[in-house]
Amino acid sequence: MDSFQTVLRFFMNQKATIGYSFMALLTIGGERVFSMVSFQCPCNHDQNFAYGLTFLLGPAAVLLVLGLFFSSRLWRLYTGCCLNPTKLCPRGNCFNCFRVLLSIFSGACVAPIMWLCVALLNGTFYECAVSGLDDNVVVDLFCHNKTMKCREELARVPCERSKLSSDERIELLLMFRAQSQILGWCIIIISTVVGLIGTCCKNCRSKVSYLQLTFWKRYIEKEKEQFDTFAGEYATKLAARNLQSFFDNKNPDPFPFPNHKSWDEISALYTFSRSEQYYSTLQRYVERGDRDFSPEKRSVLDTDYGLEMA
Repeated sequence: MDSFQTVLRFFMNQKATIGYSFMALLTIGGERVFSMVSFQCPCNHDQNFAYGLTFLLGPAAVLLVLGLFFSSRLWRLYTGCCLNPTKLCPRGNCFNCFRVLLSIFSGACVAPIMWLCVALLNGTFYECAVSGLDDNVVVDLFCHNKTMKCREELARVPCERSKLSSDERIELLLMFRAQSQILGWCIIIISTVVGLIGTCCKNCRSKVSYLQLTFWKRYIEKEKEQFDTFAGEYATKLAARNLQSFFDNKNPDPFPFPNHKSWDEISALYTFSRSEQYYSTLQRYVERGDRDFSPEKRSVLDTDYGLEMA
């Protein structure tokens, strides 16, 4: 039993690494499916570049949008900011808001960068895209010391219907593949170096020690887990109370519930201060001595069916 708990604790502590590894496997599998099933290079000068670039950058753009869409931190920061712009920069700390947005964007870029690296290392999309370029400099680079037929047949090289000799075609394909893999490795190296430098700068500017920062991260994870659990249980009790009141045709029992101002306060962007030993806006709120416990006299909720007033 102890061994099982040790293994379970190890996997729980390595959630980020396991998640990124699983994402990498999905990216590799998705790229192979695209290459083998749906990708068919048209092999003509007019369409090769656009077609290859679409398959190279299109999935990366979709993954970036999905990464932002499923970011709870982004929606926590963004929700309600059109009606209350100060939510973006609480206490006038716009730099902290920019830092959080940069962190959200960099996290969303992980999957697109993985896709670009895998696609470039494979080389299929790059071969199709670059063979359709009509730029004289590019054509001269690929067809240097070769016949005019190379220039005419360059767009057909990714396909087997090229009129070039087998050796010339394989040579060009190897050149395309080498350039694609060089670009892929450049992106990998740049991403890892930027990630390392960013992590070093972030830890160097940390206002707390390493152990306290580790505790802070653990606390944020546990608070989110407990919030989801507690919110689910509380919502179930509230729904049961409302349904019972409706079907019994009587006034509902009193039910304590935070007011709108309290929800706004705990949803705000947290800014660390050395004068206060808090680890989240929720902890800062519950430890305040001047908390407002009064319920809302009139609540307005914007729903799919219009305005619902109580």
